[in-house]
Amino acid sequence: MTNSPDARVASRRRRRPSNGMGSMLSRSRAPRATPMPASESPKIPAASARLGAERWHGGNHEAIEQAIATETPLAVTYNGESYVVMMGSPADLEDFALGFSLAEAIVKRASEVGPIRVTDHGRGLQIDVTIPERRARMLGVRSRNLAGRAGCGLCGIAELDQALRPLPQLAPGPVVSSRVIAAAVESLPALQPLNSEVRAVHAAAWFTVEGKPVLAREDVGRHNALDKLIGARARMAPDGDYAPGFAVITSRMSVEMVQKAATAGIGLLVAVSFPTTLAIETAEACGLTLVAGARDEGFQAYTHPERIAETRP
Repeated sequence: MTNSPDARVASRRRRRPSNGMGSMLSRSRAPRATPMPASESPKIPAASARLGAERWHGGNHEAIEQAIATETPLAVTYNGESYVVMMGSPADLEDFALGFSLAEAIVKRASEVGPIRVTDHGRGLQIDVTIPERRARMLGVRSRNLAGRAGCGLCGIAELDQALRPLPQLAPGPVVSSRVIAAAVESLPALQPLNSEVRAVHAAAWFTVEGKPVLAREDVGRHNALDKLIGARARMAPDGDYAPGFAVITSRMSVEMVQKAATAGIGLLVAVSFPTTLAIETAEACGLTLVAGARDEGFQAYTHPERIAETRP
């Protein structure tokens, strides 16, 4: 099947982006941890856009339109000083800034983060974060190169010692039923409206110990998705008094995902894909229950299985 040249040209024109940013859970904003002003300006791009392509199938081709995930540079600054540039989705940017600050141990609690402002520079977005000056001075010791890929959480770390930073020892609990974990993983696709549209983004979700979904965040970067979840969770409990629960991520379980979860006080982290050796070693050392390969109602617990309760028929 073929189309006329005019039809093909028209199909390639960029259409108005769909918002693609909705989530049945994440749109219900939790209370803000600090008086942060609304930051997302009308110029910030949507999380997806409809673009033209030539689809080939069975020897025939046709002009089509499809939703494509938006990927844009996100430059994070602290108190006016550049810190890192990540590639990510232009959605839930305040959650991202707060979660990144907590997960990277730049601040200890959400209440230390002041106003967050987002500026569109055309070729990317700048996220200006305000933190106490004593915290800002410490960033000079943890310098990063100003470049990071969407799939790399440790990109830009200047020193190896900083890449494997000390982690807090996690307290015991909570205990979660194996059936609840399997059901949470099974429910994850329904919490990914952007991915259902573009098939190209990761997600991180928070569930209660009973398996009720509380929060879900999506991003083209797996680390960004977890940062956004951590930030959204922090808004719900700015003093760190979190209700028991666990996190589920769509990506593989690498060491930086374990680091972020442990730093944020998440004791049970579940991944759809599989772990690396360093992720297992790090989780074992800090007391985190690492569950991976979660699919088809089954999973593997690699560390601290005492947080998982056997479910009898």
